[in-house]
Formats: sequence, C-alpha cells, structure tokens
Amino acid sequence: MEQSHIIRQPGHRFVVVIEEAAPHYQVCNADGMAAQLGHLPTAGALPQVSLGIIPSRTAERTQWPRETFHIYDDQLVSVELVSARVRITQPSEIALYLRVFEELRTVAV
Repeated sequence: MEQSHIIRQPGHRFVVVIEEAAPHYQVCNADGMAAQLGHLPTAGALPQVSLGIIPSRTAERTQWPRETFHIYDDQLVSVELVSARVRITQPSEIALYLRVFEELRTVAV
C-alpha cells in the first residue's frame, strides 16, 4: 500500500522558496539526487504547492541565504542549525521570519 504524503493530503498549502544553487549541492548519492530533482517539478505542479526559485543573479534582493527555516502557519517556526533544531513560538519572532520569507519570496521566480 502506498503511503499518503502530507503534500497530497487535502487542506494543506505549501509555499516553498529555494536558492537556485541549492539543487546543485550533492547531499546524497546520484540516485537520491536524481529522485529529489525529479520530485521538484512534480511537487511544484500540484495546485496546493507554490515553488519559487531565487535566481543567483538577483540585483534587487534585500535578504541573503541564511539558515534553513520552516514556517508552520503563525504558530511555529522551526530553524535547522548545525547542533540543534530550534522551535520558535514567540509571536514577535515568528513575525520576523514571516517578513524575511516574504522578502525572499518577492525575488523568487
């Protein structure tokens, strides 16, 4: 039986922004990289997914690559650091991450 992935479950919406360089970093073996890269256009074509890529040559950007973070509505931001995953729940800090994400999203294509 095929596992149901959250990305395909009703009621969820995903807005993903990645740097153009990110898919060029080899983080696993060739087969794994091919699977990951093949999944991007498939996932990006789903109606509940918005996939933006920030071009390397973007003159008008105000934000630069930082740590990886995930925003879960307005309740939680998860930040991936080298030594830990930080869970941010303070509304003022969540608002800061939302602002940074929106700035990054405006330069994505």
